[in-house]
Amino acid sequence: QVQLVESGGGLVQAGGSLRLSCAASGRSFSSSVTAWFRQAPGKEREFVALITWSVGSTYYADSVKGRFTISRDNAKKTVYLQMNSLKPEDTAVYYCAAGRTAQTMDSKYDYRGQGTQVTVSS
Repeated sequence: QVQLVESGGGLVQAGGSLRLSCAASGRSFSSSVTAWFRQAPGKEREFVALITWSVGSTYYADSVKGRFTISRDNAKKTVYLQMNSLKPEDTAVYYCAAGRTAQTMDSKYDYRGQGTQVTVSS
């Protein structure tokens, strides 16, 4: 069984920074890609960023490009999302997901975490 656990969310003022972590556990964890998604109240879940475990290739949603950075620590099986210059519209529950191919649709991933709340005040 694979588990993904997010941490690092919280309340921050606009312009501030947060770093989210997604820790994977489980003997069978061999996913090739880990992604971050977010869901704001009343809105659909949207893609934020992804990273491949092998070579560390990254891909970002236009809305976060230049502000967010995704990275990974293979030894710790952990993916990070560094979020800078946060805006109130970044407020959402952030989820990580793991899968076998790079996709921007949440439904294409095999495993998902429970999420961590990020609130950006204006």
